[in-house]
Amino acid sequence: MTTIAVDCMGGDHGVSVTLPACHSFLQHHPEARLILVGMPDKIGTVSHPRITVVPASEVVGMDDSVEIALRKKKDSSIRVAVQQVKDGAAQAAVSAGNTGALMAISRYLLKTIDGIDRPAIATQLPNAKGGATTVLDLGANVDCTAEHLLQFAFMGSALVSALRDTSDPTVGLLNIGEEVIKGNDTIKKAGELLRAADAAGDLCFHGNVEGNDIFKGTVDIVVCDGFVGNVALKATEGVATMIGDFLRAEFSRSLWTRMAALVAYPVIASFKRRVDHRRYNGAALLGLRGLVFKSHGSADSLAFEYAMARAYDAARNQLLDRVQTRIAHARPLLAAGASAVLATSPTQENA
Repeated sequence: MTTIAVDCMGGDHGVSVTLPACHSFLQHHPEARLILVGMPDKIGTVSHPRITVVPASEVVGMDDSVEIALRKKKDSSIRVAVQQVKDGAAQAAVSAGNTGALMAISRYLLKTIDGIDRPAIATQLPNAKGGATTVLDLGANVDCTAEHLLQFAFMGSALVSALRDTSDPTVGLLNIGEEVIKGNDTIKKAGELLRAADAAGDLCFHGNVEGNDIFKGTVDIVVCDGFVGNVALKATEGVATMIGDFLRAEFSRSLWTRMAALVAYPVIASFKRRVDHRRYNGAALLGLRGLVFKSHGSADSLAFEYAMARAYDAARNQLLDRVQTRIAHARPLLAAGASAVLATSPTQENA
């Protein structure tokens, strides 16, 4: 059995979303157990044999500061859920709550893996090949060094290898062009480190990629700073919303427009499903000594169930062990002295 701790109180909708998602998840995953964390009076009576309820008397609001979450709400549902992972009662935790609070609490309780300076948020975005491209970071780290981007690449590789059962996922560095000479100093240095990691056999580095490569499926993993990654994530969600709005508008027009829309509906609906951000919900907080997954705050029950399923798959496929193994093997490149690698490469000017 794999046990997942669920923050039932987090997100925009709380138990009205998390509880139905939990019951549906258990129907589809007979080898899973759940620890439901939250206020008992909100969760209510639960009689499922694979559910345990752990009480939490406080809730971190979506607008609460990190300081309030860490210092003043020590019995919050987020904290108690992550504590289950630290104590070994659960293999992973899932929350739709305050992202900053979840990251801060997770980092405080679980600590980071040796060799990792900053945890990163990673999720999948749909691509034209019918699969998904893993992108990180998605907002945890706005300002990144070249070494941070290298760390993200190793963590992303471990995530994809665990979820897709592949040993050599390809990595691309998001840039303003494919050429090596493109980009700012941080991107150039990151490229040099990634090429060194590829030469050492630690990564399968494809090279620089551009924004459209995320959705073309050019590589399995795209590495970028948190500012750019978050913009890409929100843009993808906007596309799905736009398609839904388009379908509703077309069916409300004239009879001939409705007939044309009916003819095109199967194709449009199929595309809408492929880019439906709910199916890709569930971002991994990578770099911690425990598995924590973040659901979108506005997730409905279907989206939250997908986030739980992603956490379940990561736990069953030993994601944490894979991350630690890759980081340990690549420690020479990740060490503080990694800049010495750069000293051997001439700095090239931007085109």
